[in-house]
Amino acid sequence: MADELSATAPYEKQYETAQTHLRALHEPAFGRPSGLREAHVTRDGLRTVVTADVLDELEGLPRTALYTAQDGRFRQVSALGGSARSGRFSPDGHTLAFLADRAEKGVFQLHLQVDGRLGEAEAAPAVPGTVEYLHWSPDGSRILLGVAGLGADLSGGQGSGVNRRKVDDAPSWFPRIDGEVVQEAWRSLWTYTPGTGVLERLSPEGLNCWEAGWCGPDRVAAITSDGPTEDDWYNADLSLIEPDGSVRKLLSSEVQLGLPTGSPDGRWVSVAEAVCSDRWLVAGDLLLVDPGSGAVRRIDTRGTDVTRLEWIDDARLGYIGQRHLDSVAGIVRVGDGSVTEVLSMPHACGGATFHPDGAFTADGRVCTIEESYELPQQLVLIGPDGDQVLASIAHPGTDYLRSVAGTAEAITWNAPDGTEIEAILCTPDGEGPFPLVVNIHGGPIWAFRNTWSMRSAWVPLLVSRGYAVLNPNPRGSCGRGQGFAGLVVGDMGGADTHDYLSGIDALVERGVVDEARVGLIGASYGGYMSSWLVTQDRRIAAAVPIAPVTDWYSQGFTSNIAAWGNRFLDADPEQHGTRAHTRSPVLHASKARTPCLNVAGALDNCTPPGQAQEFHQALRAHGVPSALVIYPQEGHGVRSYPAQIDFLARMLDWFERYMPAD
Repeated sequence: MADELSATAPYEKQYETAQTHLRALHEPAFGRPSGLREAHVTRDGLRTVVTADVLDELEGLPRTALYTAQDGRFRQVSALGGSARSGRFSPDGHTLAFLADRAEKGVFQLHLQVDGRLGEAEAAPAVPGTVEYLHWSPDGSRILLGVAGLGADLSGGQGSGVNRRKVDDAPSWFPRIDGEVVQEAWRSLWTYTPGTGVLERLSPEGLNCWEAGWCGPDRVAAITSDGPTEDDWYNADLSLIEPDGSVRKLLSSEVQLGLPTGSPDGRWVSVAEAVCSDRWLVAGDLLLVDPGSGAVRRIDTRGTDVTRLEWIDDARLGYIGQRHLDSVAGIVRVGDGSVTEVLSMPHACGGATFHPDGAFTADGRVCTIEESYELPQQLVLIGPDGDQVLASIAHPGTDYLRSVAGTAEAITWNAPDGTEIEAILCTPDGEGPFPLVVNIHGGPIWAFRNTWSMRSAWVPLLVSRGYAVLNPNPRGSCGRGQGFAGLVVGDMGGADTHDYLSGIDALVERGVVDEARVGLIGASYGGYMSSWLVTQDRRIAAAVPIAPVTDWYSQGFTSNIAAWGNRFLDADPEQHGTRAHTRSPVLHASKARTPCLNVAGALDNCTPPGQAQEFHQALRAHGVPSALVIYPQEGHGVRSYPAQIDFLARMLDWFERYMPAD
């Protein structure tokens, strides 16, 4: 690790600042639920369950636990110790199935809790691997399990790397080995029958099943590929798996497919089709596929990019998604394709997930987690007769954050080609012009919504220190349809460059921002753009690229999603002069004058740490101030404590050194 920010007095002061800030936010809630997600509800709407992060101290990653809302408060329903998640009620509402790692940390297995039965939930027979998701069959007789081998790739959104490395238990000298794909790298499907206790494998060997859902009581619709590597997902198909394990391909696409699930009677398979940059981050068009004929119907969801699908009954399909900056939920009547919207709101719905999420009751209400930059997460039930707040995570720590984090508003401006760009601007109290930090989202196909803390610990912290933070959704972002999302494909670092720069221009012209104090921060694709923009515009005063790509050529030979990068660039790294070279920040470092704090995780397979190191060394070779910080136990981003405290301290010190707030 090369680091210009050793234990200097300014850094020590900022470490204390970051630690004090995080303790004020989290300490009042130690042992209590936060970071809600995976809301589920019984068909009658009377019982709910959510997964919550639980911090006991600022050490490591939070554990997860299951909670239900009762009398306006959250009550834990899973046992203490270990982690539990993905609670799902049976169709009759009497049994709660969930995943827990009680036997071995990080290895999740199925557990069942039955109404009226004394004692804690019982474990089902263990599968060979870790269970990533579960679904009850429509008749409630069986449970479908999506199982990842202990060595399977994790997506960038999951932190990259693999779910467990064999070398974790090996001696310190043991080498890292990369070669043939091992059996532990595959994902498979299993079924469990609670009535008989029988556990059976459904998917055949040699078929990788990324995600799946029931299609009728016996068949399963799945996203499948012939290989298990992360790059294989981008070309995966929609397949139908019969009870005997035979597989029939239903649909292929030039882009990506996700969210597969079938109607209870097996008449239809629903799936989302979207151009995607990360596995499981699917936001796109809603398709209905007839498994008999293979005919495809494209449903008009009124401009909503669909991110969640759930069949309410044979005739009604519920969907949730994003339209511009709004969260939207609706119900499709499959007979005529008509749509009725249940909700459309500027607040974010879904909880600590990348995209809007929720669950439907039999009468068409939506159970979801509502939040905004100024509203702590709350579990709500939304229907035609109004909204019902079931419970909130608000506590003195969230009160503290609201008191220092300023306010957020939706804004727009026009890019040079006339394209309207949307964003959420967070500003401190008082009058501008403020120093500005542009917070660039990853993907590139993802999008900011009006969420608590904007899903980034650094946003409210920066605002509390006097900085405005711009959270833009440039071309390539979700919520504007597949045409808008696809504009970045083949042009990363092209027209979207000016979406960001024109936003800075607009805020300067409006008197909100001091042009002499503009900085950049972002992770993943946001790390790439933070590196790229400093080579395109010298007015940037400071930048903090996190988990960046800085050299598309070397990325193409070191990343586990190399083929995706080449496809999204429309470039062949072996051909000189293609975008693999012309859009690589490291090859434009001579143009940069911006001090950069380059941050990476040593375990990152998506954007390996060598990417940050290359840019750091290129900047230093041209006399540009640069620091390189590589966290040895982190992957794609900095997620655990105290590494996160350290990162926030270094980030604060960097911005306050090169573009201090008043």
